[in-house]
Amino acid sequence: MSTNNTITATLPQLAKMIDHSLLHPTMTDEDVLAGLKIARENNVATACVKPYLIPLAKRELANTDVKVCPVIGFPHGNSTTEIKVLEATAAAETGGTEIDMVVNIGKVLGGDWDYVQTEIAAINSAVVSRGAILKVIFENDYLQSPHIIRLSQICTEIGVAFAKTSSGYGFVKQSDGSYNYLGATVADLKLMREHCGPEVQIKAAGGVRSLDDLLHVLSLGVTRIGATATVAILEDAKKRGIGMEPTTVEFKPMVEKASGY
Repeated sequence: MSTNNTITATLPQLAKMIDHSLLHPTMTDEDVLAGLKIARENNVATACVKPYLIPLAKRELANTDVKVCPVIGFPHGNSTTEIKVLEATAAAETGGTEIDMVVNIGKVLGGDWDYVQTEIAAINSAVVSRGAILKVIFENDYLQSPHIIRLSQICTEIGVAFAKTSSGYGFVKQSDGSYNYLGATVADLKLMREHCGPEVQIKAAGGVRSLDDLLHVLSLGVTRIGATATVAILEDAKKRGIGMEPTTVEFKPMVEKASGY
């Protein structure tokens, strides 16, 4: 529960909100092993990995309750539905228990909702039938509010486990010519929580880099985040007195940022 800029939480609760992200394209196996060690030692929810790393992650996380979370159609969602289903099926059968997929962004922007819904439903069916759950990545930086609302409704109708804001790699050309992204914004998270049914959880990814950010999104109804700053976030929590027992702390709100492509 939260009131204004305070919230009550425990350290294990915060750790189990984190999908520790190991998705940068330059990561070597050595980098990934170091990241899996962080995931294991901090007892996070999952380690989020590229599909070829599932066996390695499964081995390194054996005898823990940290799950393996592979991504498919990542990061731009442009594979055919058939390939996405095959990739998701292989990911679940190889040991992925939570699967993060990217929607077909062009189809979303073009309003081809039948295509979008059929694809998400097919992938969800493939993973659920194999004992896994699905998180659907919207890539909100490319979208406007009506797209986010309709995707939230589709996720609810299909009954996916999570709706997720971003891949962390949805770079948009800015007015100065540079490429960057906002990721999870307060406005988009509120919109997703409002329009997703209560059984669909919300994952905030991209831009959640501090304990204050984590606490703020938790206050908005977010139950999972994607993060690379796992160690810094949890060390800060300990420094601020968050431990095994419920502790009420203040947080600095995230800056409201306008989103949209």
